[in-house]
Amino acid sequence: MKTVYIETSIISYLTARPSKNLIAVARQQQTWEWWDIYRQNYTLFSSNLVIAEASQGDTKRSQERLDVLREIERLDINTACEELGEKLIVHSPIPDNAQDDALHIAIASYHAVDFNFKHLANAHLIPKVRTIVENSGYQFPQICTPEELIGE
Repeated sequence: MKTVYIETSIISYLTARPSKNLIAVARQQQTWEWWDIYRQNYTLFSSNLVIAEASQGDTKRSQERLDVLREIERLDINTACEELGEKLIVHSPIPDNAQDDALHIAIASYHAVDFNFKHLANAHLIPKVRTIVENSGYQFPQICTPEELIGE
């Protein structure tokens, strides 16, 4: 069975009140559809980093996010993950203020997860990040949105 690393943006769209922003509404609907219909076709993973991010903000909303995450197995964040995350910050176009984003990619790569779900997949950044990950000896996950796996 294919594996998916679920990042915080996915959980946020899944549990948020319906947005008035058309783009956000579309992302919410795609996330809900994938979650309700397609997630059972995959083994889902998350991490303590996602738990920490999901814990922030409004208490009621954060509890809803944590309730969803409770059923998802967490991947370890070890020294190799942290080193790869740092390498991505130093040697790729990932900005210094996006250390958590780099660590998410490192966690999914280290654990050889097939897909890394993220709502803002940057096509210009991915090839450079892929090269660093693969040159470090890890499998680069396909970074995609739920919409891209609907119907898979």
